[in-house]
Amino acid sequence: MRLIETIKNIWKIEDLRKRILITILYVTVYLFGTYVVLPGIDPKDLTELSKQTSGGLLALIDMFSGGAFSNASIFALGIMPYISASIVMQLAAIVIPSFQKMQREGESGRRKINQITRYLTVIILIVQGFAYLTNLDMQLRQAGAAIPAGMWFKVSSLIIMAAGSMFVLWLGERITDKGIGNGISFIIMIGIINRLPQALIQEFTSRITEQAGGLVMFLVEILFLLLVIAGAIMLVQGTRRVPVQYAKRIVGNKQYGGARQYIPIKVNAANVMPIIFAQAIMMIPMTLWGMFSGGQSGFLQAFMNNTGFWYNFTFFVMILAFTYFYTAITVNPTQMADDLKRNNGFIPGVKPGKATKEYLDTIMSRITLPGAIFLGLVAILPAFARLAGVSQGFSQFFGGTSLLIMVGVILDTLQQVESHLLMRHYDGLLKSGRIKGRSGAVAAY
Repeated sequence: MRLIETIKNIWKIEDLRKRILITILYVTVYLFGTYVVLPGIDPKDLTELSKQTSGGLLALIDMFSGGAFSNASIFALGIMPYISASIVMQLAAIVIPSFQKMQREGESGRRKINQITRYLTVIILIVQGFAYLTNLDMQLRQAGAAIPAGMWFKVSSLIIMAAGSMFVLWLGERITDKGIGNGISFIIMIGIINRLPQALIQEFTSRITEQAGGLVMFLVEILFLLLVIAGAIMLVQGTRRVPVQYAKRIVGNKQYGGARQYIPIKVNAANVMPIIFAQAIMMIPMTLWGMFSGGQSGFLQAFMNNTGFWYNFTFFVMILAFTYFYTAITVNPTQMADDLKRNNGFIPGVKPGKATKEYLDTIMSRITLPGAIFLGLVAILPAFARLAGVSQGFSQFFGGTSLLIMVGVILDTLQQVESHLLMRHYDGLLKSGRIKGRSGAVAAY
């Protein structure tokens, strides 16, 4: 079989084999850490916390952490504080001149930005860690228990959770350097996939035993899930090709240019970043919920319910806005027009310079709108799945950040494996064609 032959080819490549084994080792360490409970907490008392994280926004956070959140693990805060800090730094690089200068300094500037990002991550970890411990105390009291008294437990737990999250970040960087690559995204994907078997079994059991549609309804759900995954792949890989003609140049006895090429403009140039931007903001109510006694207000409750109208409406609008915003800062039509003019290229029927810039800007606006709408619909699909009777755990795989991250990381990983195979003159993973990642290379998240 072709699959067995491909696996043999992968195993023959020593460098690729080592990278895969190192990745498996680091992932095993991460999964083991999600079950290491904070010192002083009895795992038997976590029933109320597990119930709380079985639905709503906390279920999504628990999924990203691979279950560490509901286990009161040393990795409970996961990798999301670092992603939030990275988002803040990306925004700062747009509006603050000093950060813009750092970006232009090359490798030294990148190291400075990474260092500041880590400091900001620690600050976010302290804030979220305090909110987490406050919420944990509330849930344990409902179960007839409590966290150990005294300030020492809170301080030591904050330090342990902050160190645990930074250790997860280190694991992600090791996977990027020594493993299969794209480590931070890979860690998030493992946390998501870690919950899939349990969610699948629970959904199958509920459909069979509770007479909620039976096996036929379960198969319909699986079919719909496959259709959503296919749509997510098209969203990740979809491009619009703009034809470009290069003028002929003769240097000595050689001719350069003259051939028609294409500029691939992605339908979803922002990838999954708009959802991560919006999700980071939507997590603010969860933090306030844990920090303040007034967290029982109707306003916070509305934005804690990820199946409610106002949560999903706000989430959808924010994704639309962030898609246009992130596309505008990552795709620069003016720069593209200048590069074409500098290389004696032009778009047939369009004058070089300002007219080319306006033409590219119009195309970007036209293809970004349907891409943003589809991205927003995919993001809120779990709410519709939940309203259709799908269980809370399984509904998270019908869309949202989890599905897009999972699809994107899997495509990027398969693309890297295929590049190793092709470089050693082996066949690729597909019988025809090549695997395309989120951006033709490893994406940030």
